[in-house]
Amino acid sequence: MGAVVTPLLYIVRHGQTDWNVEQRLQGQAEVDLNEIGRVQVERNAKLLASLISSPSKFDFVSSPLRRTRATMERIREEFGLPASGYATDTRLMELHFGDWQGHTYAELEQMQPGSTLKRHEQKWAFVPPGREAESYERLAERVAGWLRELERPTICTTHGGVIRVLCHLIGDMPTIEAVTMPVPQDLVLRVSDGKLEWL
Repeated sequence: MGAVVTPLLYIVRHGQTDWNVEQRLQGQAEVDLNEIGRVQVERNAKLLASLISSPSKFDFVSSPLRRTRATMERIREEFGLPASGYATDTRLMELHFGDWQGHTYAELEQMQPGSTLKRHEQKWAFVPPGREAESYERLAERVAGWLRELERPTICTTHGGVIRVLCHLIGDMPTIEAVTMPVPQDLVLRVSDGKLEWL
């Protein structure tokens, strides 16, 4: 599979939440930023404002989940733009973990021995139990649809799973690497001419 070509992109993961700290699977559950998360968002907002002198040349789009919208709204405020003047796209929502959402791996291993090992062995294709649960493979299909529609430079706020998939789709990163890649919450990923760089 060849890498997807896109306009200039700045991709920002939402700031930290308490569930991130507890290593709970958030998926599409609504969890707010914590104090550290708000500091991370502040850092990323200031960085973007220092890099982009003409924000009007950019589209702004976010996952509709609260933690990503809070991240986007702070970024827009740093540019002096109305906080609410951005689009949301459900295709940028985090991987849905089905019945696993809200649990840690330790809890899941107690509830369903061996289930987490199965996911680690087949992380790209594994679908957790439960309605609406997704694999990374399914997530990649919906994110690829969003990528194909991009026409202008874009600032995007999204989630760790989506960013892993984007690194596979844009950077041609092997799936086995993409699904285990750390995704920082205090850095911005720039995609320019097919090159991915953390700032």
